[in-house]
This record gives sequence, structure tokens and C-alpha cells, in this order.
Amino acid sequence: MIIKRELYLSELRPLYDNNLIKVLLGPRRSGKSEILKMVRDELAEKGVDGAHILYLNFEDVTFEDLLDYQKLNAYVLGKITDHSKYYLMFDEIQHVASFEKVLASLKATQNCSIFVTGSNSALLQGSLAPLLTGRYLEFRIRPFTYGEAVAYLRAEGRAIPPDFFEKDFLKWGGFPQRFDFSEDSAIRHYLRQLYDDTIQKDILNTTRKDGKKSNIDKTKFSLIASYVLATAGQEFSPSSIQEYLRKEKEVDVPVSANTIRGYLDLMERAFLIERVPRFAIKGKRKLKMRPKIYALDNGMRIIQGDSENYLGTFFLENAIYNELMARGYEVTVGKKYNGEVDFVAGKNGKCCYIQVAYYLTQNKGPGEKKSAYEREYEAFDSLKDGRPRYVLSLDKIDSSHGGITHVNIEDFLLRKTDFFVS
Repeated sequence: MIIKRELYLSELRPLYDNNLIKVLLGPRRSGKSEILKMVRDELAEKGVDGAHILYLNFEDVTFEDLLDYQKLNAYVLGKITDHSKYYLMFDEIQHVASFEKVLASLKATQNCSIFVTGSNSALLQGSLAPLLTGRYLEFRIRPFTYGEAVAYLRAEGRAIPPDFFEKDFLKWGGFPQRFDFSEDSAIRHYLRQLYDDTIQKDILNTTRKDGKKSNIDKTKFSLIASYVLATAGQEFSPSSIQEYLRKEKEVDVPVSANTIRGYLDLMERAFLIERVPRFAIKGKRKLKMRPKIYALDNGMRIIQGDSENYLGTFFLENAIYNELMARGYEVTVGKKYNGEVDFVAGKNGKCCYIQVAYYLTQNKGPGEKKSAYEREYEAFDSLKDGRPRYVLSLDKIDSSHGGITHVNIEDFLLRKTDFFVS
């Protein structure tokens, strides 16, 4: 069963006939190909002649002969037989050597609307950017949001248990095909294979700008990637990774801070993580201090360790972060002189402040001086501006007070409510 992903289609529809290249980027198996097929089907429903829609998937061996850019160019030109608009769709275009030459040539010489997908953002930073600056629009495709996951299961006629968010989605994330499996062991196996494929194909098998094969140390990279994902959302620095590797005695030779930063760049380009800058609430500027790191999907986190160790604030923060990004917010971590606000979420130059908690009714933990309720609401005490403030938790009882709005997390994820920004 396929559900229409309106989150992305609503942005793409006004551009179906636009001559800018539409670039859909995102993790492997996040649904980019299906969205491209939905665009194809909608064009056909509008009455576009099927001969004017060309869809090529370069992970399909059928098109293996077209992985050379000159052969691809000749093939496409052979399909263009009149002056009417053609819709050209290239799925996983990064497999074609020098593909940017084809895109630039077709855009310059043909009456066409071009769509491409890719699983590595180096597609833009390395190949497209120099040749096609100002000639493309980028769309970030993510795994299912919680609302999309619920819609998908309902379309499948499957029951959604009351604890689905806590016991399933928060733990295993939203990669669409993982919902084909019901047993935890099978889901874990699928996600592990997807993770390994991403590491191998989008990082280890990549080529450098000089055309040579990457010389990444697989053992060191795997250790660092696993650690970063497992601890996403927590305080991070290259030195903390160096200390982890030293304590665990995982590598014989120390790993430099520059190497660690380079590995993080590779993880970000392969859509495993995103780095979130800190925002000085008082100074209203982004800070150069080290950013926080979040995973693009909790499923990539849980396979790095104990599958039961997910009922915590960092997994919850990660889910909220991904939802905010999917809705088009600009997200930063709010830095105060005496602490942090979990998220500053902005749109169109306006923003609001967000604190995330599991349950506000939780008792104080060992060594904790304040309850969850006190911590989350008091985080706003030093803020003097009038921007909206929200506390998100799984509590059903509304505890809004003092100008701070409490929002139930599932209500937010199911779009029963949204944030007001000012």
C-alpha cells in the first residue's frame, strides 16, 4: 500500500513545469523513488502523454548501459521527438559518471522539466553546485513522520495500539519498508542492513574530488559512526570521541580531531546525522561553539546498542527535531547564559522556544534537585522577550500556565496542533 506524501508533493506540484532542476535528496530507502513515481503518475493524470515522461532508475540493471553520461545523453535525446515539454526523471543519478554534464546540456537545449534523486548530498556540493549554480532546487526527503506512519498503517488496515508511539515509532523510527516486518528481530536486521549499505555505498565507496578511491579507515569510521549515533543529542566534541576510543581501547593509533570532523562530514552527507547550531537567545545570533548532533531517524540510533535503551529524553528530542525539520522549521539549540532551551524553531524570520520532556509527572531521579515539571518550565525563567514558549510531553493533562503552553507530543505529531511563532 502506498500513501501520498503530501508533505513533499504539495511543494513539488507548483514546480512540475518549472525549468529549474528539482533535486530530491535523502537517506536510502526513505521514499524518494516512490515520490518520483507519484509525480510521474500525477502528470499522467493531468493528461501528459506517457511518451513525454521518461523515468530511469539507475539502481535497476536494465539501465546499466546508461551509466556513461554520453550514452545516457544519446538515449534521452533519442526519446525526444518533438518540441512539446518532456518530463525527465533520473532516480539515484549519482551512479552515472559525470551526470551533471547531461543535466546541464538537457536543461540548456531541450524543452524539459528535470527531476533527480540522490542518496548523498555530495551530489550537490561536489558535482551539481559548480555547473548548475542557481539552476536547481533542493528538497530534503525524510523517512515517514509519525503522522505518515499512522496513515500508512491505517491504509494497510492494520491496528494501531495505544502505545504505538512509545513502544514502536520512538524506538524503530520511520523508514517505510521497516513497517513490512512485525518482529523486532526482523526490523533490527532490516535496519542494520540498510545502515551497512549506506556506510558502504555512500561513504566507503565514494570517490574523492581527484577521482581516486576514498582512503577511509573502515574500522575507525565504523566505531566513530556508531558512537555518534548512539549518543546523538548529547553534548559532543571531537575530544569526547577521542576519550571514548582511548577508554575502550578500540584503536591502536589515536584519531585526530580533523579526522573525526571529516568523518562527521561524511555521515552528514550520507544523511545519517544533522548538526544543529546553537543560537544565542539574548544576542539573536548563531554561535560558533560546537553544535549538537541528531540522527535523521531513531532507527539508525537503536541498532547501535541496546534495543531497550530508548525510553529516554534524547530519543524523544530526536523525534521532535525530525518532525520540526519535516515541517520546514529552521531549528537551533537555544543558548542562555545559564543553560539551554532544547529548540528554537523558526519560520519566516519568527521563532518560538520549545522544551521536550517524557513525562512531567516523573519523580526526581537519584541526585536530581528538581522534578521534570520544575526543570522544563523553569528553563524559560530568564527569557525576557515575548516569543511563544512551549513544553512538549506525553502527559495527557494540560499543564499550561504563566504564558507557557503545554502540548501533548502525539497531538503535535498528528498535526492536531502546531506552534505559533512571533
